Amino acid sequence: MGLFKSKGVVYRPVKDVNLGADSTEFYLQANVKAPRMTGILVKIFTWFLESPVFGALLLYILKGNNLIHKLITNAELEESPLFVPSHNFEADHKEQEVKCLDSALTPQEQVQLAIECLPTSSEKAHNETVPSFCRWTVMDYSRAYNSGDITPLMVAERFIAAVQESSKPALQMGFFINYNADDILKQANESTLRYQKGSPISVLDGVPVAIKDEIDCSPYPTTGGTKWLHKERPCIDDAYCVKRLRLCGAILVGKTNMHELGAGTSGINPHYGPARNPYDTNKIAGGSSSGSAAVVSAGLCPVALGVDGGGSVRMPASLCGVVGLKPTFGRVPHAGVLPMNWTVGMIGILAGTVEDALITYAAISGEIPSHQPSSIVTKINLPLLRLTKSICDIKLAKYGKWFDDCSDDVRLCCSLALSMLQDHYGWKTIDVTIPDIEAMRLAHYITIGSECSTWVDSFGDKHFAESGWDARVALNIYGAFSSKEYIKAQKMRNRQLQFHKKIFAEADVIVSPTTGVTAYSIQDDALKTGELDYVNGAALVRYSISGNFLGLPAVTVAVGYDKLGLPIGLQFIGRPWAEATLIHLAFAMQAICLSEYRKPKIYYDLLRKD
Repeated sequence: MGLFKSKGVVYRPVKDVNLGADSTEFYLQANVKAPRMTGILVKIFTWFLESPVFGALLLYILKGNNLIHKLITNAELEESPLFVPSHNFEADHKEQEVKCLDSALTPQEQVQLAIECLPTSSEKAHNETVPSFCRWTVMDYSRAYNSGDITPLMVAERFIAAVQESSKPALQMGFFINYNADDILKQANESTLRYQKGSPISVLDGVPVAIKDEIDCSPYPTTGGTKWLHKERPCIDDAYCVKRLRLCGAILVGKTNMHELGAGTSGINPHYGPARNPYDTNKIAGGSSSGSAAVVSAGLCPVALGVDGGGSVRMPASLCGVVGLKPTFGRVPHAGVLPMNWTVGMIGILAGTVEDALITYAAISGEIPSHQPSSIVTKINLPLLRLTKSICDIKLAKYGKWFDDCSDDVRLCCSLALSMLQDHYGWKTIDVTIPDIEAMRLAHYITIGSECSTWVDSFGDKHFAESGWDARVALNIYGAFSSKEYIKAQKMRNRQLQFHKKIFAEADVIVSPTTGVTAYSIQDDALKTGELDYVNGAALVRYSISGNFLGLPAVTVAVGYDKLGLPIGLQFIGRPWAEATLIHLAFAMQAICLSEYRKPKIYYDLLRKD
């Protein structure tokens, strides 16, 4: 990892670090030293943190115990800081089997081209994979509406009934922070009339889509999982990604639950209740896009939007057994999204299938029309998905020590999935080393924490007491990072980006588990105060960080289950702007695993024929 000084690490120049399988770089496991706390313990801990006498000393000890001083604060790095992970679109950027979108296309036209990229009916007819459980897709909704067997209004009524049922004391699934039955029915009625006239806007017309409560969506307030934020920042318009979905005719069904201010990984919100996992209601859904993952898993929506700042889309997607796609930094316009972590947070997609993730990606991608076009000129490629043929000569980079740093169930499941992928498609795995992964995690934590703290501070401290106890702890820690630590973190960002570029010069993607553990139990003692569980938190984010910190695209797809029947995901991390390749790989992996997919214990069939 480097040559140690008494106060901090002296990192060797990037050019001197061997990234091959024979590298002598030491793999440092997450060194998290913090007990799980809930209830009165969280309150006492918060009191100490907020105390002018004890707070600074306690924060200094916490940083030292968790190696922040050693790996970041007092470290020596020769790299210059990189503050924003934006990527130039290289002229020689090429991907296999793709359809390139014209920048002048409307969202509806982009969706139509995505439909043309899906497998044909004849391919599906000849596919030997017979799924044991199959989620309704966007295309299933479109076909049902066009046939007249069911209408968007009927689906909306079933949706509302299902959400009401899920909110009763027997379940308390915590899917939504806010939904408006009248608005949903109004949208559904308009969509039904369009189908009756034979003029639906797109295949998304009438399809229920949920929006994380970090993204503006009229007529709802944007709470960020708090009880106060909407009072300071009224929602006056749709976010740009929401506008594009609305232009496609999607029914926007409400704002999903989330971890307060995105400041945690469990999805346990003391104000709105925990978002529960449809595979086991006593387990977490993961954070912070917890409700978005849960509603897709439970069949309420084929698609939902989330925001991924530190695995916040991919992590809950994996825990809930659905697809999670996080595009390249800057691919989807961020206008209308809470600017809590502006250099690491990115709009992401949660979907029941890879095909639905592709359709939604096509709908929301593209620059905002303006008189000042982006300085980064990019092209959007959509993958031509075929069941009988996939892209060839793919090289998957695997860092074995990192890949295996997870629970036995996750390691065995993901290793088997990777082996099947190689055997089925003839793709090769390249053994690599990714140095300083724990230092990157800490650097990302400093970055996302500093950005969140700075933004929340802009509202003053008058609402601080209205925040949940776990969020208050997070904000106190976030606010303790110094400018020196922030700059050192950005130096680590530059260093890691150079390492990853070297790996991508040899491989197409990096493959890993999505999370280090599966969904863990929701304890009653956490319901009112939230919880501090940094050990599980570190395990959940272990494989997510580079996607956010370095602005890289990534996707997770379900590949199996643990001994308790809880989902496990495999992740592919790609080169900048290579979403098409990632979707190709996720589709190939899905095709292999499809026959083993299991139905969640909580599942609503909105397209059933009564």
